[in-house]
This record gives sequence, C-alpha cells and structure tokens, in this order.
Amino acid sequence: MQERAESTRQAVLEGAAASFDKFGYGTASLSTIIANAGVSKGAMYFHFSSKEDLAQAVIEAQMAMAEAAAAAIIEHTPKAIDALILITKELARQLQSEVIARGGMRLTLESTSAENPNAKSFDDWIRRIAALTDRAQAEGDISEDVDTTSLARLIVASFTGVQTVSEMLTGRADLQDRMTELWHMVLPSVVPRRRLARIRSVADGPVTDWSAR
Repeated sequence: MQERAESTRQAVLEGAAASFDKFGYGTASLSTIIANAGVSKGAMYFHFSSKEDLAQAVIEAQMAMAEAAAAAIIEHTPKAIDALILITKELARQLQSEVIARGGMRLTLESTSAENPNAKSFDDWIRRIAALTDRAQAEGDISEDVDTTSLARLIVASFTGVQTVSEMLTGRADLQDRMTELWHMVLPSVVPRRRLARIRSVADGPVTDWSAR
C-alpha cells in the first residue's frame, strides 16, 4: 500500500509539473493536472490539498533533484572547478529530460520577488557555487585576483539566462551547446592560462546522467 501511495504521489507530481511547465501556475488547472497524472480527483487530494500545495511540492522536488545530483558530482569529482562545470551540465540535462525540473524551474522563475520564499533558492545556489569557486581558487584553478562570490553570482545568473533563451528559441534542444559556449567565454577570464586547456576539455566533455549515482 505504501509503495502504491508513493507511486500515486509521484504521478500527481509529474502531472502537475507537466501542467505548470506548459501553462504556468496561473493558467494550469487542477483538471489538467489530474488528466496529466492519470489519477482520480480523490487520489490527488489525498496527497495535496490545493494547487498552491502542489506547486510548492514541485519546486521542492526540483530542488531536491538538483541538490542530489550536485552532491554526487562533488563526491566523485576531485577538482572543484570540474565539479562546478559538471553541475551546470547536469542541471541542463535535467531541464532537457526531467519534467519535474522543467516545471519547478518555471514556477521558481514566475515567483521570484524579494518577498517570495522561493526566491531564496537563488541565494542558496549562489552560496553552494561560491563554496566551489572558493575551493577552485585554493586549488589554483581560479586566479587569485578573481572575486569568487561575484563569480558564483555570475554563474548562477548566466545559467538562468542561458536556459531561458534556449527554451524560447529551441525548446532547450541546444542547451548543452549553449552551456559549453558559456564556459568557453567565462573560463579564459578566470582560469590561469597554464590550466585552461585541461579545464576547457571538461566543458567539452560528454553529458553524464548523475541522477543514477
């Protein structure tokens, strides 16, 4: 019974994420969410009390997916600069492949104001990325004169902008190419020349599905 309940909850979450991704929070209806999920109205209300409750659950699921992948990358990647690049490539893969990621991203971007609690997710990510840029600088992969917190803010803002433009122009089909392009622009400005070729090769490398780790 517990396994069935969890399966139903996941189906509702994915149905909601698909609806929010396509229509946004304001236009997505509970009837559309139920149809996408393939469950009864009662089953949906057993797990979620309202559309607002569903939206928050989708955002939290997207954040948990991103954080789990980032943790796996950091654990398995010795160099902080490599981990940083791989995290952006993995988040891009999630947006291309995972409906929860797409729905959560749209909801987060729709609700970003200083008063909205979801806006703090950007502060959280800036802090996580800054921890990696600090490490990378200590490891000699980021130049000593680079302000690592400013770099972290730039990376988070650039990722957000690149994925948004990619969605508008190609439905995110070109997102991995655009992320590689972003790193090719950023790395020469912050990485010592003697280490640039090796680090660029990480940005040029294949995309790995870290959600299975």
